[in-house]
Amino acid sequence: MIRSELLQAMAKDNPELRAEEVEQVVDIFFDEIAQRLSEGGRVELRGFGAFSTRDRGARKGRNPRTGEAVDVPAKKVPYFKPGKEMRRVINDA
Repeated sequence: MIRSELLQAMAKDNPELRAEEVEQVVDIFFDEIAQRLSEGGRVELRGFGAFSTRDRGARKGRNPRTGEAVDVPAKKVPYFKPGKEMRRVINDA
């Protein structure tokens, strides 16, 4: 599912909301998750899963085109761990 499909599904389930309001709700939802993760926090949605970040250390990489060694700096990467209910739904499907 892509963002536009999510917006359409939410608009269909909530006919009392205008398209702009549905889009605003989705924007706020994703912005809040991103903001919390950027602060080093964690977002847990019961039955769905938990979003967090993990530290990835600095390392030596290779430029695939030239084969030249490249320094890759340390960074944080987003991580999602599905909840028990999500795993059950996926595996029963």
